[in-house]
Amino acid sequence: MKKVLFLATLFFLAALPGSAQLYVSPGSYVYNNNQYVYVKQGVNLQNNSNFYLRNGAQLLQGTTGTSANQGQGNLSLYQEGTVDNFEYNYWCSPVGGALAAVGNSNFGITQLYSPVDVTNSTAAIMLPTSNTNGIASPLSISQRWVFKYTMSTNYSAWSQVNSASTIAAGEGFTMKGTSGTDMTMVNGVANNPGAAQRYDFRGKPNDGNINIPLATGQWTLTGNPYPSAIDLAAFLVAETNCTGSAYFWEQDKNVNSHLLVAYQGGYGTYSGGTNIYVPAVFTNYDGAGIPLATVGSGSSYARRFSPIGQGFMLEGAANASAVMKNSYRVFTNENASTSVFERVMASTESEEPTFDNLPQIPSVSGFDYSSVSNAPTPQIRFNVSLNDSGIRQIVLAFKDEATDGIDHALDSKSPGDALPADLYFAIEGKEFVISAVNFDVNKKIPIGLKNAADASYKITVSEMINFDEADHVYVHDKLNDVYHEITLDEFQIDMPAGNNSERYEITFTDQALGLPQATKQELLVTQNNASQVLTIHNPGLVDVTDVYLFDISGKRVMELKNQERKSSYELSTAGLSESVYVVKIVSKEKSDFAQKILVSHSKASE
Repeated sequence: MKKVLFLATLFFLAALPGSAQLYVSPGSYVYNNNQYVYVKQGVNLQNNSNFYLRNGAQLLQGTTGTSANQGQGNLSLYQEGTVDNFEYNYWCSPVGGALAAVGNSNFGITQLYSPVDVTNSTAAIMLPTSNTNGIASPLSISQRWVFKYTMSTNYSAWSQVNSASTIAAGEGFTMKGTSGTDMTMVNGVANNPGAAQRYDFRGKPNDGNINIPLATGQWTLTGNPYPSAIDLAAFLVAETNCTGSAYFWEQDKNVNSHLLVAYQGGYGTYSGGTNIYVPAVFTNYDGAGIPLATVGSGSSYARRFSPIGQGFMLEGAANASAVMKNSYRVFTNENASTSVFERVMASTESEEPTFDNLPQIPSVSGFDYSSVSNAPTPQIRFNVSLNDSGIRQIVLAFKDEATDGIDHALDSKSPGDALPADLYFAIEGKEFVISAVNFDVNKKIPIGLKNAADASYKITVSEMINFDEADHVYVHDKLNDVYHEITLDEFQIDMPAGNNSERYEITFTDQALGLPQATKQELLVTQNNASQVLTIHNPGLVDVTDVYLFDISGKRVMELKNQERKSSYELSTAGLSESVYVVKIVSKEKSDFAQKILVSHSKASE
């Protein structure tokens, strides 16, 4: 466990009315390197004083209720962006304005600096809104791209902030990165080696309860508002006024344009109760911000412990506030397994996820993280190709406490992408990318498909993680009662325009072959493309009553009704288009048998 600096004991002024527990006198400074400082109550940074957090150092506070921080001195800490001058990062500042009054203060990007050495920094230059490109050296920020977003689902609700100090504690904001590089080395790291701009946040540290206003079904941009990491999973599970999921913006960093119609991006989805993250589906957009087509997919990130400065979207579950609290604060540095600021990090051997428990993680709540298993939630990940232009990943998670309905912080709704084609779990009439259930081999999980125009989907099991209860996974087409195994192969669904949430479901058993095993062996379906005849061989004289033929969309194209028992049945396929069809046979006992055939006319003309 890392050494903790109890600086509060060095600056404790309990005898003074209204004094803070950590007091830094005018012109003085505190320097903390790669450790955490815990202050039970408030922090008072007097004029021209500084509190430097360097090399991963963090500040934890135990204040309950509103912030007790005050003073015109500055807390200073670094965080790096992950984009160049063309793309956005979503941020949430750990500091506000350095004002004397007690409490949190508003933030503005004029509080961003470029490090010169471990204690000195130069204020960033604020470029006019007419200048669209930020610059790494000297650090120059294009204020044109600074926006916030509160309680809406409309693209027009983005509110331009520019450099104004109007971003309240707990409000997130967007900001594009910078072009070029700045190889000034501080603590052995360049200020910007390329598309990784380092910012020195300076101001009064945020503290205490921070209200995040929400509205049912509306999105709000927020994030981690503290100069420490937070347990995002704990926040999402406890704060029931949000849905229990967080949404993270991802963007294709190879598209070098400021034009909205050229952007390619989307929202990844994190479920706090399952600790599962689903990468974004990238789309391009029209001039009104409406998605046009899928163009790719995002990456996977560790999300449980949200690092300093990370912004994300919340959806409201009530017309009320979620409350960010000091009790969610923890000390953990960024790493590939648990905490990443929107970047793909190279894992070391020690960082590989294991099924051991989490390490000891210092926290304000005192929770014993070492008692928590690091084993991932049992899950099946499905990859869905959307018109061969992007992958939608959906995840079926297994939790003993989960129900088949909507469970707070377990099930995660599809992000508000309005994709032109999408596949989802259908739960209580809504669309989800993460569905948590308790496992039952006979369970059926509805899936839906919606597309504005004719679309093609290909679905397959991507991987099973920490799950071995089922050997097979199927897509059941309820319309023609055919089961398609997708454990090792993909199943293609061609759908006309519309939204269909009733026809398909995920199952773990193939119940289509309802006839007794001996009966199934006595039926043989053959398609002779040379003679263009479909034959059902019935040497055992099974009492077949009806035969149906469906095309791949589920449309019934041929049938034989009320048949007498005989040794074979024939249907001409000369009038059918070349394609895959499904033969469904119904016996007198109302048991069904189904088999796919391929109709081809090329052999008929040979």
